[in-house]
Amino acid sequence: MTETVYCRVGNKGQLHLIMKHVCDTPDRKSWFRIETEAEAEKESALMDHLVAKYFRQHRENAVRSYKPTSTRFVERDIGLRAHIQREMPLFLTLRDAEGSGLVTAMLPPEGGDDPAFRIIIVGKGNSDPYPEHEAAINALGRHFGRTLNRARCYPYSR
Repeated sequence: MTETVYCRVGNKGQLHLIMKHVCDTPDRKSWFRIETEAEAEKESALMDHLVAKYFRQHRENAVRSYKPTSTRFVERDIGLRAHIQREMPLFLTLRDAEGSGLVTAMLPPEGGDDPAFRIIIVGKGNSDPYPEHEAAINALGRHFGRTLNRARCYPYSR
C-alpha cells in the first residue's frame, strides 16, 4: 500500500501539487499517487496523454457504485472518499529528483492482482517508457508484489 508521506514535486512551475509518495526506485526516482482530478489534469498536460480522461471515468464509476450506510443527509457521504480509494484503479506518476514527469501508470484498485484488469504504463505522449525507465517500473511492481512487464503493460506494443 502507499505510505502517508506527502511530497511536493516540481520546481519549474510545471507541477506544484502535493501528491502521496508510493515508493522510491534504485535509480533515484520516485513514484507518486495521483488522487485528484486536478492532479490528473496536470499529469495529462505535462505528459501529453489522456490520463485525466481515464481518471474521471473511473472516479465517476466509483461514485456511482457507492452505497451510503445512512440515509441522513449529513451522514450519507461519510464513507465516499474511502470507497472511491478502494474502487478506483491506482493512477501513478514517476518523477525524477527535479520533479519532471517521466512515466504514468494505471494499476488495479489498491494495486491488487486482477488478471482481467488492463494495466497501462506509458511515457510522455504515450511513448514506450520501458527502454529508459524499466528499473523504476520494476521497483513499482515489487512494491505491489507483481510483475509489470512490457508485453502486458505497454498498450501500444500489442
